[in-house]
Amino acid sequence: MSEILVPVSFGELLDKIAILQIKSERMRDAAKLANVRNELSALETSWMAHPAAGHDIVRLRAELKAVNERLWVIEDDIRLKEQAQSFDDAFVQLARSVYIENDERARIKKEINLALGSSYVEEKSYQDYRATGA
Repeated sequence: MSEILVPVSFGELLDKIAILQIKSERMRDAAKLANVRNELSALETSWMAHPAAGHDIVRLRAELKAVNERLWVIEDDIRLKEQAQSFDDAFVQLARSVYIENDERARIKKEINLALGSSYVEEKSYQDYRATGA
């Protein structure tokens, strides 16, 4: 198999590692699990070889994994609602929580990038949905 090496921000790399860790903990299909573990190993090796891996960002990594774990559950739950064609208040809350959690995920990734001096910093440009106080 071949691979492609591309420049990526620290936050993006650690986000991908966190997602692969979650998949490796939750997947049961042996073939899929082998693929996940292969990619996880490669990315963890790349990360650990970089000097930035020596910085203390344990809290940020834990926060990033936690938000991805919440997103995993939300995505599972919303798919069950979709399958049942149950578009009730709970479905709406789940749908809303996807972008709320993704905004938190983006915030953490940016904090990682800034903490580690990443050459690349992902920027988002969405309409602010939060109510503004008068």
